Amino acid sequence: MAIETPDSAHLKDWLREYQRVRDASESLCAPLEKEDYIVQSMNDVSPPKWHLAHVSWFFEAFLLTPFLKDYRTLDPAYDFLFNSYYETYGTPFPRANRGLISRPTVDDVYRYRAHVDDAMSELLTGPPAEHVEEIERRLTLGLHHEQQHQELLLMDIKHILAQNPLFPIYRNDLAPAPECAFRELGWRVYPGGVRQIGHDEAGQGFAYDHEMPRHRQFVEAFEIADRPITNGEFLEFMRAGGYEKPDYWLSEGWQRVKQEGWTCPLYWLEREGIWHYFTLGGLMPVNLEAPVCHVSYFEADAYAHWAGARLPTEAEWEVVAEGLAPRQGNFVEQDHLQPTVAGASAESGQMFGDVWEWTGSAYRPYPGFKKLAGSLGEYNGKFMSGQMVLRGGCCATPQDHIRTTYRNFFPPSARWAFSGFRLAREA
Repeated sequence: MAIETPDSAHLKDWLREYQRVRDASESLCAPLEKEDYIVQSMNDVSPPKWHLAHVSWFFEAFLLTPFLKDYRTLDPAYDFLFNSYYETYGTPFPRANRGLISRPTVDDVYRYRAHVDDAMSELLTGPPAEHVEEIERRLTLGLHHEQQHQELLLMDIKHILAQNPLFPIYRNDLAPAPECAFRELGWRVYPGGVRQIGHDEAGQGFAYDHEMPRHRQFVEAFEIADRPITNGEFLEFMRAGGYEKPDYWLSEGWQRVKQEGWTCPLYWLEREGIWHYFTLGGLMPVNLEAPVCHVSYFEADAYAHWAGARLPTEAEWEVVAEGLAPRQGNFVEQDHLQPTVAGASAESGQMFGDVWEWTGSAYRPYPGFKKLAGSLGEYNGKFMSGQMVLRGGCCATPQDHIRTTYRNFFPPSARWAFSGFRLAREA
């Protein structure tokens, strides 16, 4: 049966959404100086210039090259330089060396983006009829991929600027945090039973392959905190010697504490007896009532042990989040770019936005998991080792990028992400 070409209205929707996401990436980089674009402050951080080029390479490699007749790349070398980790596609340039590449220049990268955008406009306004479904599928994945990199851009820009002892300000016009009454920590009880978790492939909306299939899982009765742990509460852990006593720590976590000299969350420093933290709005006193951020899984787990609790499993987290509105929270659109005290999201317990929440679950495949076919199968599946799952999105996440079943993952030592946590315990 022949595949019908989408009507003009559908094509305009495709192009409009593509342009919206692409414009958002460039808006995030607009406050940067050119010198900021090329810095790589650690191996996990990529220069902003590289992010802008890589997301363009993704569209070029997986949409333009296979589906746009006579497409020609701006420079064949970009196929090597901006491949992140797709070994079955080609030979990626070493991640740790991305900051060594001064050429192509920032201007060259923006020309590359414009070249890809022009070609994508041509493809999306006249896609080959026999490939329409696959083009739409890859386009959707590519847009969500770029939104992931928008969040990474803000994480990486923050880490880059934080290395400068002058504490340069990314933006001095961020929206002020709302004034909200502080809520003491409360607990909610959930009964045990067989629950369904994961994305329903037959349902509506996009999801990554590792969120599927929807499946049954038995969950014991549990209690969960009605908000994330705050800076003030974490400061109590610090003052109680939390970073000095191995009793609370996993062995690998304690080794990190000693080797890297951890004494507080990332970006914190004490000045004249007052704790400050570096934010995208500059250096400022720590807001004791806002969720603690930039802590590793090891730190979250140590705090939980100190508090006589534990971290929730990702199944427990999803049971609690089921039925809540995932887009009501502090996301990048709120323009705070920093976790805030529970306000409009108080009823939902700040399950979405503010901070990615560490869970006690290792990043492993769901029963019946199937990777995407071809090179796109490398997107998630090959990272299912040595990582922990985080849930809920953060203050740098695009609002329409999050959903209840979304599984983020990082190594347990990672601290530069906008990561925090909430507590759970047995009922």
